[in-house]
Amino acid sequence: MIPRHEHPNPQFERVNWLNLNGEWDFEFDFGNSKLETGILNREEWETKIIVPFCPESKLSGIEYVDFIPAVWYRRKVNITTEQLNDRVFIHFGAVDYYTRVFINNKEVGSHKGGYSSFKFDITEFLSAGENTIIVYAVDDVRSSLQPVGKQCREFYSHGCDYTRTTGIWQSVWLEFTPKNYIKSVKYYPDYLNGTVVVSAIVDGNGEFEATAFYNGKKMGSFKKLAENTVKGEIKLEEIHLWEVGNGRLYDLKIRFCDDEVKSYFGLRNVKLDGFKFLVNGRSVFQRLVLDQGFYRDGIYTAPTDEDLKKDVELSLAAGFNGARLHQKVFEPRFLYHCDKMGYIVWGEYGNGGIDYSSYRSLEIMLPQWLECVERDFNHPSIIGWCPFNETWDFEGRRRNPELLRNVYRATKYIDETRPCIDTSGNYHVETDIYDVHDYDQNPEVIKERYDPFMETGELFEKMPDRQKYTGAPAFVSEYGGIQWSISPGERDWGYGTAPKTEEEFISRYKGLTDAFLDNCNMFGFCYTQLYDIEQEQNGIYYYDRTPKFDPEIFKEINSRKAAIED
Repeated sequence: MIPRHEHPNPQFERVNWLNLNGEWDFEFDFGNSKLETGILNREEWETKIIVPFCPESKLSGIEYVDFIPAVWYRRKVNITTEQLNDRVFIHFGAVDYYTRVFINNKEVGSHKGGYSSFKFDITEFLSAGENTIIVYAVDDVRSSLQPVGKQCREFYSHGCDYTRTTGIWQSVWLEFTPKNYIKSVKYYPDYLNGTVVVSAIVDGNGEFEATAFYNGKKMGSFKKLAENTVKGEIKLEEIHLWEVGNGRLYDLKIRFCDDEVKSYFGLRNVKLDGFKFLVNGRSVFQRLVLDQGFYRDGIYTAPTDEDLKKDVELSLAAGFNGARLHQKVFEPRFLYHCDKMGYIVWGEYGNGGIDYSSYRSLEIMLPQWLECVERDFNHPSIIGWCPFNETWDFEGRRRNPELLRNVYRATKYIDETRPCIDTSGNYHVETDIYDVHDYDQNPEVIKERYDPFMETGELFEKMPDRQKYTGAPAFVSEYGGIQWSISPGERDWGYGTAPKTEEEFISRYKGLTDAFLDNCNMFGFCYTQLYDIEQEQNGIYYYDRTPKFDPEIFKEINSRKAAIED
């Protein structure tokens, strides 16, 4: 069976597509010189790899974990004369980091960024019969001008940095469209009026139609002529709200000329109101957990779609209602499961590794981040954006505040429907929400620090010389990180001193969490973390997703009503 055989993007799905996952020819390029030495024309290649798994992973069939400066992939595919009558696109879910794509030895395009999806129109490069696809990926996690998230920049994984990912790590597929086709679409739901606005960009001109359904029953539609862009409103016959814990989704059928796309949306709006975070007008306490999207055998890539779904289910089983998708842009299929299950998430970026003091970082971060915002705009599960996490000084140079300010403002320009945190934890510059990180392991200390916030409105700040609270909605977006290992090793890591007994672990967890649930000015918390990753041993679950303790214990602690909730 083809690995990860399902359609990679359920929110923009055409019938005519071809999954290219599976076995590809593969070569390392340690000298980054094989383009010059004729690899495009070479018949025999060194080895094979299983796409979409990175060469560092076991599931790739290679499992090479040292630094890899560049890699090459090759795959042959047959194209029919009929398929060439219209358009053919090649899609990449994600490739880390700088990618060049060749079809039949001709370069069709390049892309920079290890987390965003991209595609190329390759129609003119193809011929009927057998065609050769070659992908070249360059990766330098130590450059300081490449966002790498939690990929380790030393040989051994250590602390909260882990095994690296090079090259293709999400699905690759071909898509066949008519000459007049739908390029992209955005949805603007309005729960107050029971409507959704559909805004699309098209190539060509002709009739555009959007029809909404709920459980197979038609809910409304609009139809109009379109050229370049089109926008219309659907008045929904029935109101089914997308809520936390209830991912009620409307299906959408979008048609333009002969092109048809299957999609969906959720009737969901979010808003900040004083210290409260409202979902469809209701105050919702965010019981979040840190999810970093790592898998023991696949590294950045889940072995199966079921594994993506299971991570959401494991979180829900422990009483969390959402997650910070931390230092990584998760694939659309993960977000699809979040959408279906009413699981709220923060869309974040793998910003770790870049020099925040350099003005060059803006030209690197901004386009890559905005690609991700545009791709994931329609997911109802995403209730906010956070492009940066802990923007520390770099080699003694203070981070450039304009980097954060400009990325924040550009995010708001692209999406006014969600709040944006400029940088989680530190150092805030311009933000809708003021979050802090606090890994103190003593529940009494945590309570003493944050109780004054609901009494005087003053938020405890560990770094008052670098950032100042100015009254925005706030929460502790990283805390806990309590270490628990079966057989601790010298490289195992967690925050603070590990508890000696299960009772001590649970008591500490409850005390820390209660401090935030009982704070009437806090709209949420985020516990570190859902599962262990390699040497970081502070998950609720082990790396293989088996539970450390009965998840019902955490569910009981997490699920009680918070002081700020309606």
